[in-house]
Amino acid sequence: MTESRALLVFTAAPDREAGMKLLKSAVAAHLAASGQVVGPAGTAFWHLGELGTGEEWQLTLRTTSERYAELEAHLLEHHPWDNPEIMYLTVGGGSQACLEWLKRETRTSS
Repeated sequence: MTESRALLVFTAAPDREAGMKLLKSAVAAHLAASGQVVGPAGTAFWHLGELGTGEEWQLTLRTTSERYAELEAHLLEHHPWDNPEIMYLTVGGGSQACLEWLKRETRTSS
């Protein structure tokens, strides 16, 4: 079995309220240990073959590789957009206390 790695997971929401709702539900379910909602951020994107622009609120969540699949499923189920962007980066390091806290807060109860 491979050791769980710390991840930073990114998505966006149409407004602060929707972002906070996603963040709070993920943390309450211990799928993420913490996160932030920041915005609004200007955005440009391709959607259905057309260039679009707008504003969105950025979400960053801290989780482990062990919990990522469940977190992704949760975000997809509760996200207000049909096909939201969800990506992650593997954390290369950090303070030992922080990394232990992250694993403890996202540990499954079984």
